[in-house]
Amino acid sequence: MKQNRAREITLTAIVAAIYAAITLSMMPIAFGPVQLRLSEGLNHLSAFNKRYILALGLGVFIANFLSPTSLGWVDWVFGTLGTVIMTAVTYWLTRRVTNTIIKILISTIVVSTLGMAILAAEFVLAFNLSVHNAFPSGSNGGLVAQWWAYYVTVVPGELASLIVGAVVIFALSKIVDLAK
Repeated sequence: MKQNRAREITLTAIVAAIYAAITLSMMPIAFGPVQLRLSEGLNHLSAFNKRYILALGLGVFIANFLSPTSLGWVDWVFGTLGTVIMTAVTYWLTRRVTNTIIKILISTIVVSTLGMAILAAEFVLAFNLSVHNAFPSGSNGGLVAQWWAYYVTVVPGELASLIVGAVVIFALSKIVDLAK
């Protein structure tokens, strides 16, 4: 039992460290409303085992915390929470799916829709807090326009990362049982 727990903790820590290392090594393009964060391709792992929900959330927190270009506490809290939510939904939707390609396809849809919707909302929150120090009254139309503007700028980079990640995770799944 202790050996299995140690293995779980180790795998969680390794994935979190890999996510953070990839993100931080690509810092100039891994942060901001137009970004390419190749580490996001690791989100597909959550389709195989729920341990990766925590691992990816921790990796996002570490990367956002250590980045000088992060949005600060907004990124630490909402970036991490968004990752935990989208990977938990991915796990829940794929837990009975046995086909690897279908798992990855579901993961791609969840991350590029729900995950990026949360990220766009995070950018709107951070922008309005930094510019206005609060949400300006009567700005609902402006907030929706801001959200759409951020959403359409983050999705292309996310899809590129998910496609690269899909190839890597698919190949890895042929060698390693990612569910164990």
